[in-house]
Formats: sequence, C-alpha cells, structure tokens
Amino acid sequence: MNGPFRVDLQPAGRSLEASPGASLQDLLFSEGVEFPCGGRGRCRGCRVRVLNGVAPAHAEDTALFSESELLAGWRLACRLRPVSNLVLELAQWEALILGDESSFEFMPRPGWGVAIDLGTTTLVAQLVDLGTGQVLAVRSGLNSQARHGADLMSRLDHASNPDGAGELTTLIRVQLGELIQGLLGDRGGLCGVVREVVLVGNSVMHHLFCGLSTAGLARHPFETTDPGPQVFDSISLGWGEWLGGAGARVVFLPCLGSFVGSDLLAGVLATRMHESIEPVALIDLGTNGEIVVGNRDRLLCASTAAGPAFEGARISMGMRASTGAVSSVVLNGDGWDCHVIGGGVPRGLCGSGLVDVVAAGLELGLIQGSGRMKSGKTMPIVGSVTLSQSDIRELQLAKGAIAAGLRILASRWGTDLDGLAAVHLAGAFGNYINRASARRIGLLPFPMERVRPAGNTALLGAKLALFRPVIEADAAFSSVRERVEHVSLNDDAAFVDTYVAEMGFPAV
Repeated sequence: MNGPFRVDLQPAGRSLEASPGASLQDLLFSEGVEFPCGGRGRCRGCRVRVLNGVAPAHAEDTALFSESELLAGWRLACRLRPVSNLVLELAQWEALILGDESSFEFMPRPGWGVAIDLGTTTLVAQLVDLGTGQVLAVRSGLNSQARHGADLMSRLDHASNPDGAGELTTLIRVQLGELIQGLLGDRGGLCGVVREVVLVGNSVMHHLFCGLSTAGLARHPFETTDPGPQVFDSISLGWGEWLGGAGARVVFLPCLGSFVGSDLLAGVLATRMHESIEPVALIDLGTNGEIVVGNRDRLLCASTAAGPAFEGARISMGMRASTGAVSSVVLNGDGWDCHVIGGGVPRGLCGSGLVDVVAAGLELGLIQGSGRMKSGKTMPIVGSVTLSQSDIRELQLAKGAIAAGLRILASRWGTDLDGLAAVHLAGAFGNYINRASARRIGLLPFPMERVRPAGNTALLGAKLALFRPVIEADAAFSSVRERVEHVSLNDDAAFVDTYVAEMGFPAV
C-alpha cells in the first residue's frame, strides 16, 4: 500500500491515519502513550501490543523484550513505523492529577487571576475570583514536553540540540495558553477581566518557559541563568487579547537555587514554615527531590537527583498513578492484597505501590535489608505484574538520595531528624504515599503523626501570590528568599557516605 495507513487503537475504539514508514511517536503521545526516555528506545515505558498488521521488530525491541513477548506482538511505540494497517492494544487511562481546594485568608482584589503549577509531568491551572477567593474553573493535563523525555535531564539533553530549547519553550507556552483559554471557556462566555497569571515550577520548567538558557543546569556546578521572577504580558506569550492583552501581568515566581524552583518557594509560603518557631521540613518527592529545612529565622534548601522511581519511571512495569496501576499493597497473613486504580486488570506499579510492595516484601522476609531478593530475579505481585531486582535498586537510589539530603540539611541547620517538629510532604506522590511503608523502607524515619501530607503546595502558593499587590508580593518573596540558603549536596563532603548508608533498608 502506498497511501496512508489506518491505525486502530483498542480498546479505545479510535482510529488514526499515519504515513507509510513515519514514526508513530507524536500520534501516540496525544493518545496517552508515555515516552519516559524521550523516545530513545532505552526503556519499555512506551510498550504497545500489535494485535493485527505488520510491525517488524527493531533492534531495540529485541533488546528489551523476550522472544515470547515479541511473538505476542509487544513493540516499543517510539520505534513503530507502519508498513501496513495496524490494530494496537493501547490501554487508555485517566491520570490522577492533584489540584488544590484549600481555604486561606486573603485580601480581596478586583478581577480574576490564574494560578498554574507547571510540573515536569503534569500541569494544573485554576481560575480564581480575586474578590471572593472562589475557584471558578480547573484544568489539568500532561506536560506536552514529555514526548522528549519523562525526566528533567532528558529535557535538558533535548534542549542542548539546535532549536531544541526553542521547541520546548513553544510547546509549553502554547499548551498553557490553550489551558487558560479552556478555563475561560468553562465559564460559558461569562468572562471577567484576568488581571494576573502566576506560574510556579522547578528550575528547568522555569527556564524553559521563560526562554532562558538551560546550559548552566545541564552541567556542574548546575547554575541557574536568572533565578529571579520573570514578568511577561499576554501578547508576548502569544496568548492574545482574550486574556486581557497587555493588561494581564504574567509572572513566573523566582527560583531558590539550582534545581530548587519556585514550586518550593510556593510550598514554603503555603505551609507557612517561614513563620514557624520550631524547625520543620518540606519535601517534594519527585524525579528532582527538593527539600527545605528551617524556621522563621533561617531556611536551608537543596535538591537531590532522586531519579524517576517515585513516578513509576525506570521501573520494569512502572507507570504513573493512573488506571490499571497498583497503587497500594496491604499485608494479609503471608501475602498481600493489592488496590488497582480504576479496578480491572492490573497493568503496572506506580510510585506508591512500589513503596508498599517493597515494604511488604521486607516484612515477609522476601527482600533482605541490602535490597537483595531472597529468591529469583523477579517477584510476582498480582496478575502479570512483577517486581524485579533492578526495580528495588532504583527505589533504593531514590529513597537514599532523599533521606541523605534531609539528614544533611538538618545537621547543617543545627538539629537532627528527631528535632524536626513536622515534615510536610508536597505533591501528588507525597499525598498518596503510605506513611508506614515510607517509614519501613527508611524514606521517612519519623513517627507517622509528624509526617503531614500537604497536598499541592505549589498551586496553593501560586494562588496566595495572586492576592498580593505587586509591590507587596515582590517584598514577600524577597523576604523569604533572603532567609533561604541553598546547599549544594554534591559539594558536601559527607553526602556520598550518607547516601550510601541510606540506600539500605532499616532492620525491623
């Protein structure tokens, strides 16, 4: 056949049209297929199953799939190039994206505002009535930059290519513009005047959205180009007159340091840890783990490359917290019961499920304190979902980095872990993680009553910023930033030894 091929997606019941020999990556990304390694053929995260049609296996397919899996039709979506009509088994899902419905004190302002949490994986935007504090509409989605990799280093790698950074900047600006337009559309044409848009995100998202060079973030000593607040008008961003033209101020809040973004600054404001008398901690558990320790007098912050295990990436059967993911595991005698998001057939493990199953494996003696499985290279979980030895190692790397960073910051501040009055967990993973399991694997070695899921503190902090007049807001951010000292963990002589010690699992 010379014409375009038809690609049917099951069980979604949708059909796509693809040119002969063309990559299906962009088409399938829009249908929910993830490309954790940026389509480089290094992982199995974009696997799909060919039910009908011809799809020859590529070298990367044969390297990552067993012979039986290849015969069953499993292929890497990033390597699929149709030579015939295809029918693909593509499991669709709805991702769990954390918004914010917190109540807070505010000073009323006229007009409307938009608060945006620009995450590496997900985006959340809320339209807010500045006079009443009411959330008028909410929109969320997956970051369209993810087609170039699930983690920050993959994005930075793509940004180093000619026109790569510009492509990533355009992708996210266009997507957020459409998200805001959708918010206003949800009001059925009853549009107020949007006075201001406040965005928060990690340092890489900050630089890419703002069009700043990311070169300093891609190599040691990992320095930001300009960590201060960036101010735009809607026209310069291509968002048009429907957002109020030049009258709508668009602000990306300032970063706190290299790989410590405005999402953590927003978290400090949301948890009010900068007003605390006792020392407390704020942890954002993700690919780039961000930590703040301190009180109203002094705050220390750091980032640590935890890796994407908490988000299900680089795990053999890992996935986001979405339909089909094993999200929790509860011990039941000599075995366990699993909860699968959305019910139905289990497809893989998300971050909270991974932590739970390793904690359960430790309790049952199936996993040793060193992380080694007592028998075999894989451990059955439920259905066809399994845990591999390499999965445990990925979790150890992630939890070791967070635990080491927290311990070093506390020590530098002048206390130990027992001296922290509270530990706030930010973000979706922190909201859903089982605190007992996190304690069992040594990720959060605190009494459970001291660990407090704080929700989407980035989004809440962005909303708080909407209600501050410009001068007052800038002064508040400056006041907090002046109290924050950024600590480079890579330059700390104790980090490597602490990291290695924290990789093991604690004894019962």
